[in-house]
Order: sequence, then structure tokens, then C-alpha cells
Amino acid sequence: MGKAEDQSKTELLPGTLDMLLLKTLSLGPMHGYGIAQRIQQVSKDVLQVEEGSLYPALQRLLIKGWVEAEWKQTENNRRARYYRLTAAGRKQLKAEAENFGRLMSAITRVMQSV
Repeated sequence: MGKAEDQSKTELLPGTLDMLLLKTLSLGPMHGYGIAQRIQQVSKDVLQVEEGSLYPALQRLLIKGWVEAEWKQTENNRRARYYRLTAAGRKQLKAEAENFGRLMSAITRVMQSV
């Protein structure tokens, strides 16, 4: 990968992937590929979640009880694991969104200071 490609890739802040997954799943149940596509689409291709990050993160959310999963048929008649937010996941999303808002406000204040 060349230097220009490295600069065009936007890396997520530590801990933000879980928040983005929870937010995306707040829209309703989705399979992994659909989650990654939604994040990429909404971010206008700035954020791209690779499989190597996506599935371990979803497994982490399952273990924490923030999401549940079940196998279903996709619209293309393939088996896929669909994830959905739990009540605990909605509560966690609210907490993470509030925390992220505070962090972004603080960063913005520092960046705009003279």
C-alpha cells in the first residue's frame, strides 16, 4: 500500500467501532456485510470496516450481551448471521454516544483555540 493510500484511510478512534456497530444495529437487525455497507454508505466512504475488525467486534458485543444473533436467509437466499440490539445494547449505545459527544466537544475546543 502506497503512502497516498495510507493517508486516504481514516482510522477509527479506539472504542468507536463498538459504538458505530451499536448505532447501526439500532436501525434494526442486519447481517455483518450489511452493517459494514451501511457504515461505509452513511460515512460517504470515509469509514470502511474490514472483516478482520467487524466480526471480532460483533463477537465481543455478543459476549457482553449488547447484541443477539440468529441465522437466517438473506434476500439472496444465503445463510447469514443477523445481529440485533438488546435492551442492554441500547443502554450502552446511549452511554457511549454521550461520552463520545463530550470527547468531540473537548477536542473541538482545543482545535479551535488560539
